[in-house]
Order: sequence, then structure tokens, then C-alpha cells
Amino acid sequence: MTKKLSVIFLLVLLLAGLFPSITGQAQTQTGITIEVSGPLTPTLVNYIERSIRYAEQKNAEVLIIVLDTPGGSIDLMNTIIQNIRASQVPVVVYVSPRGAIAGSAGTLITLAGHFGVMAPETAIGAASPVGAQGEEIAETLATKQKEILKASVRSLAENRSEEAILLAEETIETARAVSANEALSVGLIDYIATDLNDLLTWLDGKSVTLLSGEKTIQTDQMILDPVRMTFIEQLLQLLTNPNILFLLLTIGVQAVFIELSNPGGWVAGFIGAVCLILAIYGLGILPVNWFGILFLVVAFILFILEIKTPTMGGLTVAGVVSFAVGALVLFNNVETAGFQGVSIPLVVGTSIFLGIGIFIVLSFALRALREPVKTGMETLIGRSGYVVAEITNRGSVQVAGEQWSAISFDGKPIPEGAPIIVKAKDGLNLIVSQVEI
Repeated sequence: MTKKLSVIFLLVLLLAGLFPSITGQAQTQTGITIEVSGPLTPTLVNYIERSIRYAEQKNAEVLIIVLDTPGGSIDLMNTIIQNIRASQVPVVVYVSPRGAIAGSAGTLITLAGHFGVMAPETAIGAASPVGAQGEEIAETLATKQKEILKASVRSLAENRSEEAILLAEETIETARAVSANEALSVGLIDYIATDLNDLLTWLDGKSVTLLSGEKTIQTDQMILDPVRMTFIEQLLQLLTNPNILFLLLTIGVQAVFIELSNPGGWVAGFIGAVCLILAIYGLGILPVNWFGILFLVVAFILFILEIKTPTMGGLTVAGVVSFAVGALVLFNNVETAGFQGVSIPLVVGTSIFLGIGIFIVLSFALRALREPVKTGMETLIGRSGYVVAEITNRGSVQVAGEQWSAISFDGKPIPEGAPIIVKAKDGLNLIVSQVEI
């Protein structure tokens, strides 16, 4: 009996020890966090879509988008908004860190979240539509786009105060921007959180209406699971940096020039093709001025002409100048659209380096053309030897340690053993002349 009681007691202790662990696991919730920084690009859109799907698969309690963006195209913004509103997991848009902005399209993305939160010393607004390169658009088109955007913010902010809706419309109509405190005071956002821990504390117990119904967010035992960009996403996002694109264009042009000036290899050509393909992808994303492409094409043509008709560097200099001008024109409006501008010192310095590199390659190519041939039958011209088999119509001679088929230079027979000198070649035959002793 005592033994049975002991076994029962041990089982009770074991279950008591396991129970807190089991209940703890049941109470533990998962929160997904992602960081969206910089102008909106297709890569960022895919990143957000992938993160939402991952949060749904993990049955996450909440997805927190840490946002810092100057904006982007309306099409990309609409895609992000549609994904957020269709999410089966509550989405919190958190404008952070301090100094971050939810500018232009970022304003509507913040309103699209089930909760809009900002960190102290952040800003939101300036959502007036502009052209693809940051320029002002025609009045009629601007009016249409503004009315559509204002209708969108009214829909996204319909559960907020009238002052919040009015402010949201002003960010579009007059490009008004406000601080986090100003946005909170009229109810444009829901909370100002100093950090993620503060945000999670505030979220605990909040209710949200999803397409699937009402949900209460529990963050008491939440573990945050950050979802980072994949290597490919990071690479594609890097290709929206004008400085990187300019370097890729420079390396691509230099490598292709080396391949054309010294054909037969594949390394330089392969590197050049890869760099140019990556650059073309980035140019398709950036709001660039395509007039600059004309200067780049002219530069490339001048480099090719330098190979065909060497001018001792004249065409190379003109090509370098055209290349630099093309790069500056190509990216001259990028910064106004929210993307980083191209560095002028980088363009000038790299263009000079490109010119020096092309000039050096061209110098080696010209030197190789001027040097006498060092291989083949041409090297035997002027060499001495002797006749191995008498040359009448045709015979053979010994030159440079090898026997060659030979014919007489003046058509006269040359006896066996006679000394000869090579005058020329005719196909696979040496043309020789007897040397008088």
C-alpha cells in the first residue's frame, strides 16, 4: 500500500511539474515584426505580402509593420493596402524609429492598418500626388487623383473622428504634414509608443474587426518573431540605389569594352552582361529621366569607334564626357521622388577612372597590333635553311629545325643541300630563294 501511495505521489508531482509548462505554452503567443524602410518598390510589396502569408500560416496574434518611408507610386501603395485589409491577422503599422516619416503613400498605408501607431518625434502626411519623377502633374489629372485618394482615406478612416478625416484629406489636398502628437490629438492615429514593448503593452486586450470576425489581441506572453528580407530581396532592393546602378553601368560598359577589344574570352563579357542586366532591372524600378540613356548609348558607340578607328584617345575622352552627362541626366529627378540621389563626385571620379581604364586597354590592343607576329609560318620569313629534297616544281626544305614544303622564288630548280632563305609564304608552302656562296 505504501509503495502504491508513493507511485501515486510521484505521478502527481510529475503532472504538477508539467502542467505549468503546458499551460505556459498554450498561453504563449507569436507576434510577427517586419521593417519597411525607404521608398516603396516592388520588392517591398513582395516582402509585405510574404510576411502577411507567413503570419497567417503561423496563426500569429499580430503583425507589426515598422514603417519609415517617404512614399512611392500609387499602384504599389494600393497593392499594400489591399493586402493589409485582406489579412487574417491584425496588422499594426508602427511609424518608427524616432525621426521616421510616413510620407505620401505611407500616410494611407498607416491608415490601412488595423491600428496606426507612431513613435515620438515622427511625422505623417504630405500625401499630394506627384508624377513618376517627382514633378508636378497636370491640373486636371491632379484633381482626379486627389479626389480618388481623398475617397480612399475617408474609407480607411471612417471609424475615426471628423477632425481626423479632415486632416487626412488635407494631407492630400494641401500636402500638409503633422507630428505624432498632432496626429494623435485629432485621432488620426491610435497611440504613440516609445518602443515595441510599449506598443505590445498597449495592444494587450484590444479588439479588432477582421474579415473573419472580431478578434481580441493577447500580448501578455507574446514572443516576437522578426521576418527579415531574403538575400534576393535585399539584392533587388539594393538595385534601387542610383549610386549602385551607376557603378554597375560603369563596370558593365568597361567589361564589354574589354571583351570587344580582345574577343575570344568569356569572363569579361559575362561580367559585363550580368552588370548591365542588373542595372537595367534597377532602371526599370527607379523614376529615372530616360533622356540620359541617349548620352549613355552615344558614349558606348564612341568607345566602339575608338576600337575600330583609333584616334589616340580623342573618342575615348568624348565618350567619357557623354557617359558622365548621361548618368547625371538619368538620375537628375530621382531624389525628388523619395529615392536617394546619385553622388556627383562619384559620377565624375568613376567616369575619369573609366576613361583611364579604356585608354589603357586600347593602348595594349594597339601595341599588340604593331608588334610583329611571333607564331606561325610568318615568323619564318627571312630565316635561312637548306634544301632537303630538290626543288623543281616543288620540294622540301629544313628551316628552324623543321621540314617545310617549298617552291622556288624565281622558278629555277634548287639542288638538294643548297642553302636557301625564306622570302615569303604561299598557303602551306614556303617561297625560298637559293643563297649564292
